[in-house]
Amino acid sequence: MGRFDGMTVLITGATGGLGKGAARGFAAEGARLVLSDIDERALADLAGTLAVESAILAGDIADESLSENLVGLAVEKFGRLDVAVNNAGIVQSFVRLPQVPSDEARRVLEIDLLGVFHAMKHQIPQMERQFKATGKGGSIVNIASAAGLSGAPKLSVYAAAKHGVIGLTRSAAIEYAGRGLRINAICPAHTRTAMVDSFVRISGAPEAEALAELTRGVPMKRVAEVDEITTAILFAADPANSFMTGHALAIDGGIGAI
Repeated sequence: MGRFDGMTVLITGATGGLGKGAARGFAAEGARLVLSDIDERALADLAGTLAVESAILAGDIADESLSENLVGLAVEKFGRLDVAVNNAGIVQSFVRLPQVPSDEARRVLEIDLLGVFHAMKHQIPQMERQFKATGKGGSIVNIASAAGLSGAPKLSVYAAAKHGVIGLTRSAAIEYAGRGLRINAICPAHTRTAMVDSFVRISGAPEAEALAELTRGVPMKRVAEVDEITTAILFAADPANSFMTGHALAIDGGIGAI
């Protein structure tokens, strides 16, 4: 029996590295899935690889109506929403603050911060209604970043957005701690996803050299693997982990210990 048997799990940014890892992890534990990302074809391809019931809805997470419609889809298709993983996000250009174009900064904030706000705004009332009706609420896992826990040179706007995600997480966790909801954030350091692959490619250096530069401030001297972040996401969402809320869980290879 899986940890999430019969539960409905909503995942945004589902076709990216972390989203896809989360979808596979929850599917392996028996969950029913509601998957969202910008690319409908990629969503359909992902859903086709998962041996569980699923529903998909493509759209831009910066558009609040997508978050409202995703909750509606979960309830229409499966009757409830038990877990939400708010993972959709983008990164900024790797430059100092004055060099960040204002329209790029606005887009990062719209997706990485307001996208999470919109998602929670519609997920929370549904989970609260479920708690009042059945005594079972839900769990929200927001994907923040190690950059949300400290300064991040040349990632200032991205870091600001992720700091904001942690602020939303902690504030809402307090507001709903007695109403059947647990709300936590996962804060990964660099993870072996398309973003890291892009850094390696743009650097022009051999992969080993580029990764060594990327991780020189990481005590474990490597990037995280997607499966390691997936493990943390499932831990945060696990109903057995019932006393953890408002926590920003750093999966950072020891950066936070320095």
